[in-house]
Formats: sequence, structure tokens, C-alpha cells
Amino acid sequence: MADRLRLCSGADAVRKFARAGWTVARQRGSHVMMVRSGYEYMLSIPQHDELGPGLLRKLIRQAGLTADEFNAL
Repeated sequence: MADRLRLCSGADAVRKFARAGWTVARQRGSHVMMVRSGYEYMLSIPQHDELGPGLLRKLIRQAGLTADEFNAL
């Protein structure tokens, strides 16, 4: 199904965003902060066992990706 979001853990999300060109700026507590030049957002990714679908969609949208692009990473 197109645009079907696959849920993942916080650590998996960090790896996927890293493959999309984002870099880890810092970690504060249980949140990893990722940046990418040319983007206004800093992604704040909690290191939970599973990220909720709403939060994951928000992060993907802020990163300028689609759900399918994110799933493919």
C-alpha cells in the first residue's frame, strides 16, 4: 500500500534520517537532536522502543521526506 508508514524505534529512526543526510548534533537525555544544512528544523527524536505514528509522521514531514521515502531508507 502506498504511503503506508512502518513504525520503528527511535534508534532506527536516527539511522534512517542519517541515511537521508541528517547528522546527530547532540543528545540530551533520551532525545537525539539531528540537523541538516539548509533546513529550518532540528529533529528531536526520542529514543523509545517504538515511536508513535503521529510523531513519526511529523518528523518525516519536517525532514522533507514522504512516508515511502522514509520506509525505503
